[in-house]
Formats: sequence, C-alpha cells, structure tokens
Amino acid sequence: MQPSIPGTRGSKNSVAQRALTTGSSSSGEGLMRSTLEPSAPSCCESASLREVTSAAGPIAPARSEPPSRLCENGPVEASNFALTDVQRQFRDTLRQYAEERIAPQAAEVDRTAEFPWKSFKACVELELPALGIPEAYGGAGADMVTQAIMAEELARVCASTSLTMLISKLGMLPVMNWGSDELRRHYLPKVAAGEMQASYCLSEADAGSDVAAMKSRAVRDGDDYILTGSKYWITNAGISDVYVVFAKTDPVAGGRGITCFLVERDWGITVAKHEDKMGLRGSPTGEVMLNEVRVPASHRIGAEGQGFTIAMHTLDRSRPTIGAQAVGIAQGAIDYSASYMKQRHAFGGPIADLQGLRFMLADMAMRTEAARALVYRACAMVDDDPSDELTLFGAMAKAFASDTAMSVTVDAVQLLGGYGYTRDFPVERFLRDAKVTQIYEGTNQVQKVVIAREILKHA
Repeated sequence: MQPSIPGTRGSKNSVAQRALTTGSSSSGEGLMRSTLEPSAPSCCESASLREVTSAAGPIAPARSEPPSRLCENGPVEASNFALTDVQRQFRDTLRQYAEERIAPQAAEVDRTAEFPWKSFKACVELELPALGIPEAYGGAGADMVTQAIMAEELARVCASTSLTMLISKLGMLPVMNWGSDELRRHYLPKVAAGEMQASYCLSEADAGSDVAAMKSRAVRDGDDYILTGSKYWITNAGISDVYVVFAKTDPVAGGRGITCFLVERDWGITVAKHEDKMGLRGSPTGEVMLNEVRVPASHRIGAEGQGFTIAMHTLDRSRPTIGAQAVGIAQGAIDYSASYMKQRHAFGGPIADLQGLRFMLADMAMRTEAARALVYRACAMVDDDPSDELTLFGAMAKAFASDTAMSVTVDAVQLLGGYGYTRDFPVERFLRDAKVTQIYEGTNQVQKVVIAREILKHA
C-alpha cells in the first residue's frame, strides 16, 4: 500500500480526502492536504501545508505594474533552511512513489525519445500538476520549496518526467500573475487537473539570450491579433494544448514592443520539427510555427508592450525550480554511485572501502547539499522577497545547481568506470540530462551577467 501525501487539494469524495480518514491510499492516488495534527507553529515552521498555502487568500487581480509580492502562497521564512514535517513527509512519500511508478519507465523513455505518458498519468494520479496552481483556481497553492521538492524527486529518477510538471507551471505563470480573471478561471483549473498542458514560447532562432531581437509579429485586427513567426526550442511542442507566445506589436521599439498572448493549439499552431536531443529525450523540443494565427484580444496577457517585463518576471520565478531539477539529477547520480560502490568489488573488497573514491563521493554530496540550500533559499524568495533579491538568488541557484549537476554526474560516470559509460547503467543518462540545465531558461553565462549586474547595482 502507498502512503498518501500531504499538501494538496481534493473534493470530499476524492481519493485524497478518503485518505484523510484511512491514513493511506490503496494506489497512491490523491494528495492529502495534511496528515499531521495541527499544532502551534513557531516562527520557523508551519503546522501544515493547508495553513501555508491558504494564508494569503486568492491571487491578486491582474496588474499593469509588477507587484512587490505576486505569490499566491503563504509566507515562508527565507532565513530558515529546515524543512517542515509536512515537507519531509512529502519528500519521503513522493520518493517511494517515484521509484515505483516513474523510475521503471525512465530508460525506455530516454531510448525511444517519446513523451512519458505513463509517468505523466502517474503524476496526475498524485495531483502533482495542482501543486503550483492557486487554490482559488482548483490547485493546491503549495509553497515554492514544496514545489522544488517535487521537481527534485521526479528528476532523481527521470528528468524528462520532472520537466512535464515544470513546463505547464512555467506556461501558466504569466496567466497567474498578469492575466485576466477570465483567462485564469478558464485555463488554470484544467492545468491543475492534468487535463491541459502548456508551453512557453519566447526563444527564436536568432533571439535566444537576446530576447529583444525576436522577429515574431502580432498585428491588431479589430478584436483580434494576427500572429506570425516561429519559436525555437519550445518544450512540450506538439503535446501542449496552449502556448504562451511573445511577439512584437511594435517592431521598432525593441524590448518595449513585445506583447504576450495565450494561444490555443487548435487555432492554427503547427510544429515544423522536433529536435533529436542529447538529453531530456522524453520531453519533446520543437519549432512552433505561427502562420497568421488569429488570437482574440481577450487572450492578450498584460498590456501591449509589457511582454518583456512579463517574460523576465516569469523566468525569475521559474529558474529556481530548474535548479531543483538539477539538484534532483545530481542526487540520483549520488545515490546510484553509492549503491554501486558497496556492491562492486576490487582489490579484495568493495570499492567503497577505497579512500580515493570515498573522497569523490563526499565532494559530490557536499556540492549537492550546497546547491540544494541555495535553491531552497531562492524558492523561498519566490513566496516572500521583502528585500527584492529574487533576481540575484534565482540566477545564483540556477547557475550553481546546474554546474553542480554536471560535475557530480561526470564524477558518477567515473566512479562506475567502464560500466558508467554504457547505457546499461543510468549515470550516463543523468550526465546527458544534466547538461541542458546549464543552457535552458537562460545560459549560465547569462546568469553570471545577471548576478554581476545585481551586485554592482547595490555596491
């Protein structure tokens, strides 16, 4: 029997709610809001995720200027790095569930480069797509550290499956923070239920890091806009039902001429090709084509010319979870390496007895724990950022954690020797999956530009 997981939504008749009275779920379906008895929380620990996620109430209405705190979740103590009891229970239960329901498909998903539908459906059974959606719109409204734990634990066994959960949240962040209430009520509940997936269409062939150089156009035509152009490196291309698209309404205004739109796939979006990637092969990446796609003005997100601000605001809040994904990949490599070292014998005993290899493992663990702490701090700032440091710490967390994942997975391959270089063992997949975390959602070189800029701004 699978234990149930605290911290999410569910109707009174759902499996999640039944688990509240039975103490467990027969199939692991449904996330409970909390199985712990509420107690008076200290300043550093909340009693339950219900209290954390409901404290702030419904998400604020759409705004023309970025508010100082857009998070729909309750407060998190950024100075405290200890997980709550609920978060620890969530990690333990999700780890067991992922090992049983997600890990068995990971190698095959990587080999076939096909979307991991079986794993995705297992995540939906556990209501994981609801974690990052506000309760007012059918989600769980979980805090960002809990969402980071989800990304970690899924990536620990299958990074492609982890990305299936992260990408729809990325696509819905502009809707949550800048969209109309009409858009929120129509789309967010469907994403929370796993009935709809979303993509984020920002990059172009010649406008990756240089977003302002994009060439896609949006021309007003009465009550609609006509979108034309192409978007490259789009995660979930062809799978997603809706696409958040950035295009220029004023082609001579640079970044100030970019506007954001929510576009349904059936309105005319096509996928020109899918990339044959090195890693994250179960997550499709493709070129999305916009050939005079007509989009209602009601599906514009924010005001005209506000797209660049929306894009950067969104990435600040998404980058820490890419760091969490990288930490999860690194942890998977550490756990597999440690198990292998105890089983593999050489020179009359297990190689775990060799001091040189122990030092390697220790270094891998130290770097990963440091990355995890930085990621959790950045995630806490998504929920509560009184000093306006999220841009700095989000960039730090993403860059450091992804660099750590690369170094740890390289060492994991080394610890396994020749076996690590073969596809019979998962560490080479961990290495290939880790590489993209240094590239997407802003290369690490761009993150260092951001970090230096933020430091100099306050020097």
